[in-house]
Amino acid sequence: MATPLSRRFSMARSRLLGGIAMMALLSTCGAISSLAAAPAEASTLRAVMHSGLRVLDPITTTAHITRDHGYMIWDTLLGMDDQFQPQPQMADWSVSDDGMTYTFTLRDGLKWHDGGEVTASDAVASFKRWAARDGGGQMLMDHVASVEATDPQTMTLTLSSPFAYVLELMAKPSSVPLFVMPARIASKSPDETLTVEDQVGSGPFKFVADEYDPGNRVVYEKFEDYVPRKEPASWTAGGKVVNVDRVEWINMSDAQTALNALNSGEIDFLESPSVDLLPVLQANPDLTIEKINELGSQTIGRFNFLYPPFDDPKIRQAALMAMDQEDVLASLVGNPEFYSTCDSMYGCQTPLATDAGAPDSLATGGGTEAAKKLLEEAGYDGTPVVMMQPTDAPTVSPQPVIAAQLLRQAGFTVDLQPMDWQTLVTRRASQQPPSEGGWNMFFTNWYIPEVWNPLVNPMLNGRGKDGGWFGWPDDAELESMRNEFAKATSDDDRKAIAERIQQHAFEQVTYIPLGEYSIPAAWNNDLSGILHSPVPVFWNITKSE
Repeated sequence: MATPLSRRFSMARSRLLGGIAMMALLSTCGAISSLAAAPAEASTLRAVMHSGLRVLDPITTTAHITRDHGYMIWDTLLGMDDQFQPQPQMADWSVSDDGMTYTFTLRDGLKWHDGGEVTASDAVASFKRWAARDGGGQMLMDHVASVEATDPQTMTLTLSSPFAYVLELMAKPSSVPLFVMPARIASKSPDETLTVEDQVGSGPFKFVADEYDPGNRVVYEKFEDYVPRKEPASWTAGGKVVNVDRVEWINMSDAQTALNALNSGEIDFLESPSVDLLPVLQANPDLTIEKINELGSQTIGRFNFLYPPFDDPKIRQAALMAMDQEDVLASLVGNPEFYSTCDSMYGCQTPLATDAGAPDSLATGGGTEAAKKLLEEAGYDGTPVVMMQPTDAPTVSPQPVIAAQLLRQAGFTVDLQPMDWQTLVTRRASQQPPSEGGWNMFFTNWYIPEVWNPLVNPMLNGRGKDGGWFGWPDDAELESMRNEFAKATSDDDRKAIAERIQQHAFEQVTYIPLGEYSIPAAWNNDLSGILHSPVPVFWNITKSE
């Protein structure tokens, strides 16, 4: 049963968005006809993504829009198919009988967008830059004796101790994929963000620098010299066959504007339509409404472990007890058809799904009094919680509003600070005190294939300030268990270790999983071949006349 807070939110939301939906319907019936004045040519695919693109370096940030940009212009040594299995992409591989040496051989025909040949030296430099920032890559490097180019086509990785997840980590689609860049670019410090001039890849699309308008518009052109693999496309693996000449991402942060643009034919693809406005889109027979990320996403809350009040585990426990997945999901999605509560940090439809350690109140609420008691026991002194609230991204805007109210009900003082999403993405990297431009708490979302085991899940990284994900918990016990998971060879052992890791993560409140949701994308029926994938990709798509 919904709590009073979620009922109040849902009623207000329904009144507001009901009016918006009617306005949108009138718009598409002719009140705003100018949007369709110039239909897109068949060779250009125009898309509105979930966010504008400002940060162009997929190694220095885990922002999904930057990762999506990475898949447009860079390729990967390995891909991952829809069975979570690594597959050859830029390289095939072999493994020695003792499992200690991995040999990767680049396939023929790999060229950079500026005309150069891709070599193993490029792959080695890219591997090292990736491993310096990615949580799983950092752990892998603890077991690596050497990684080197043994000839122009061959990269050899030699382990110093057994590690079972080499291929899975190299193939994973997020949070930081192993994109291969030219050595001159990949040799830059992982703390130095790549620039417009560094956007040189060997992937299926080329970045058009002259038409880039940060946060508003980004343009890609088909790379004519790209040679796709022969296998069928599956997730990020297989043949990346490009059937359009050009892809344009156009940012429209207003849900109604984006809906009108799709209905009128001004754009072809809408990644994240508002759930409340889906009936308007569904009424248009010229559109397809379909989930392309079938496993969905997990929405989460993350603390800053460096500063009060959340440097105290008991106060983090109080915040956990105050949370209510149902309230958060109702505010974020609205329609229960598209969300579900879930206590598993790995997602509820994955092999490692478990409810170990989760408080009973997390999914259904009712933990306010327990939270108040914990706060009193911890001696909470009213230190404000600086909570960042993005105002321009519908998939991350409601969570902090509801969470702030839940925390206040439990006795926290909350300073809710509005900002745009790109500002938040930049600010969350600051390790300064909250009073000096830092923060205490923020919210974001992960695709389930990004969190489905403790090695790929960025929030289950206990390496602190010098290797952890934003929030920076320093947790040697967590790292020890993750290493144990990496060495396990049986599914039963992995599941048992994953349960212990989640139990520990809930005790320390490494982060708060706030449930799952899956929102369908929408596109014009002129498009065909859109892949079901945890990453929105634009190869394999055909646009008819």
